[in-house]
Amino acid sequence: MTGPIDSVAIVGGGFSGAMLAARLAERGAPSILINRTADFGLGVAYSTPFDGHLLNVRSARMSALAEDPGHFVRWLQDHHPSLADPDGFAPRRLFGLYVQSRLAEVEARHPGRIQRRIAEVAAIVPEGVRLDDGAVIAADAVVLTTGNPAPRTAGPAGSSNAVVPDPWAPGALGRIAADDDILLIGTGLTMVDVLLSLNAGGWRGRATALSRRGLLPRGHRLKPDSPTSPTEALLSGRLSTRLSEARRLSDLGGWREVMEGLRPITARLWGEADLATRSRVVRHLRPWWDVHRHRVAPAVAAVIEGLCAEGRLDVVAGRVRTVTSDEGAVRLDWTPRHGPARPALGARWLIDCSGPGHAPDADPLTAPLIASGRARLDPLGLGLELDPGGRVLNAAGDPDSRLFVLGPPARAAFWETIAVPDIRKRIEDVVTALTAQA
Repeated sequence: MTGPIDSVAIVGGGFSGAMLAARLAERGAPSILINRTADFGLGVAYSTPFDGHLLNVRSARMSALAEDPGHFVRWLQDHHPSLADPDGFAPRRLFGLYVQSRLAEVEARHPGRIQRRIAEVAAIVPEGVRLDDGAVIAADAVVLTTGNPAPRTAGPAGSSNAVVPDPWAPGALGRIAADDDILLIGTGLTMVDVLLSLNAGGWRGRATALSRRGLLPRGHRLKPDSPTSPTEALLSGRLSTRLSEARRLSDLGGWREVMEGLRPITARLWGEADLATRSRVVRHLRPWWDVHRHRVAPAVAAVIEGLCAEGRLDVVAGRVRTVTSDEGAVRLDWTPRHGPARPALGARWLIDCSGPGHAPDADPLTAPLIASGRARLDPLGLGLELDPGGRVLNAAGDPDSRLFVLGPPARAAFWETIAVPDIRKRIEDVVTALTAQA
């Protein structure tokens, strides 16, 4: 594809894709928004029907518009006034409705600039995208906004009727009876969501959750935390020295305040880090970063703490060795992180809550791009390499002005690409890059 960009194909219609389409329309650029289902704007995170699944970010920070921080709170005031607390954590279901509302409003103001297409994209091709029925949608540029993939840790055992390989699949948790005991691989946000759903539905069983370090997401305080300004020692030098400084500052003013101070500059710090530093972060620091950075609402933390106190949730640290199952039970052999060998874990069900199974070199859309040299995998295997504007780098390291990545799949380049405030910034960068070429 050469010449100016007159049309954009957006692959994935969740928050990232829908809000990119809206922003492009407001800048006068047409797009085709392609989604597997008719639920444009929701994605996995905001398609939950359960109001106990709360946002992990306060409502005051969840505006879809960077220049209008109060946009989401005003929407709540208009449609759900009892939940319009700027410091509160609204149900994710309502945020999904908000995203859909904004998309519809932009479509009404700019008719014809956004085309919705319900389809499965099979491949990225020079002409644009090819659908699974063989049809080709022509586009001058393609933006991959495919969100988070399903977990992969359960592996071949996922075909068993006693294993739930993707807790977000429709009806995935419906087979679990009220008194069934369960095993969970992973102790992060997905595990939290699963336990919230089951507990609210009357489940009374026991759960054992296993992860490499046995860490649970931390909770927010009821009120926002004032950021601690990062010191020079926190921003530069050896990673071990910076970590010591973070601990010192946490002892002085609180770790939440330190994380708040780092939040606006995390992507820049990641971009400035050399490969060795990034590797150490991924291998050693990421689990600790995740549970402190991606916190849960106070009410959610209280439920998880309650399950632990009741003896219904046991969290263990170790590695999965093998998973075997039959129709009535599942067995997990594991190696403890510390101490002697422990007996295998057993339950009626095993649920893979290990988080997004990003594997760009095995993904049907990105693997062919890597194989052909149109894209390249970053050295740590986190995702495709991108330039600061979100353009995909080819095998030679040159940016492709017709191919972009936005949202969670862009984590190799920006690290923080999950929360709405971070994605919102990336949307503006991609829109600027696309419209500058139009």
